[in-house]
Amino acid sequence: MDLNKVTVRVPGTSANCGPGFDCLGLAATIYNDLELTLLEEKTLSIEAHGDGAETIPTDEKNIVWKAARMVLDRSGNGEKFKGAILKMNNNIPMSRGLGSSAAAIVAGLTAANEIVGKPFPKKEILKFATEIEGHPDNVAPAIYGGFTISTVDRGRVQTFSFLPKIRLKLIVAVPDFPLSTRIARQVLPKSVSMKDAVFNIGRASMLVAALMQGKEKFLETAFDDALHQPYRTKLVPGMQEVFQAAKKAGALGVCLSGAGPCLIAFSETKKQIENNIAVEMVQAFKKNEVQAAALILDLDTRGAYIV
Repeated sequence: MDLNKVTVRVPGTSANCGPGFDCLGLAATIYNDLELTLLEEKTLSIEAHGDGAETIPTDEKNIVWKAARMVLDRSGNGEKFKGAILKMNNNIPMSRGLGSSAAAIVAGLTAANEIVGKPFPKKEILKFATEIEGHPDNVAPAIYGGFTISTVDRGRVQTFSFLPKIRLKLIVAVPDFPLSTRIARQVLPKSVSMKDAVFNIGRASMLVAALMQGKEKFLETAFDDALHQPYRTKLVPGMQEVFQAAKKAGALGVCLSGAGPCLIAFSETKKQIENNIAVEMVQAFKKNEVQAAALILDLDTRGAYIV
């Protein structure tokens, strides 16, 4: 057995969950795998397969390697391990709002931490991941699984992870075009009204309470948002029509996944309902001249782990 080689599996994630802008997130059962081998000689080999493989940097700019190097340097192993072999198998669609960059960061941190003897607990891995990503809403569920609520206070990241008392299916409509988080953030206003702030505080609170208590009836409006989705509608053609189609087909709620362009509907675990929602969301996109595919996923309850 090679003590300097591990494989880690990291789930895709969806941030915001509607009203929980930059605070709420969830992990889904779609995964990226990373096989990391640390080398004492200064050589770097990066091999990527799957979604977006052709666009992934294969040099020092690779975000997985940057994350791994952070762990090596901060654990005092930077001089010992100067190089690596990275083999990535990516299933999470890139630049679609399903946390592909968060998965890459968490994979690099978790794999390197494992090889050097796990000097850092999950809360430190979360801190490192937030430093790299800039906010914890995707990296937190990638590490812990389930739904997460995260706050940052003077650089200190706190995350509460929970599993809902409602068994949910996640139906994700994946449009055939990417959308960078940078562009999606540029359309947001610098400030919002008191009315919109109160709207979101109420919806986010209701969403968490309903999930934890298993009260489905309160989810009907709990995924609604006034802080980011109205401004991002123009970036995702047909977004409102897809929302309406999903709800009409039986969705408990629907929202933009992260910064988009993926849209995610939440359903009871009834195959006919979830299939109908998937079909209707894809059709609604098609009516707006957008080709899309549908993923029917479960909530991941484990987070990143060593395979």
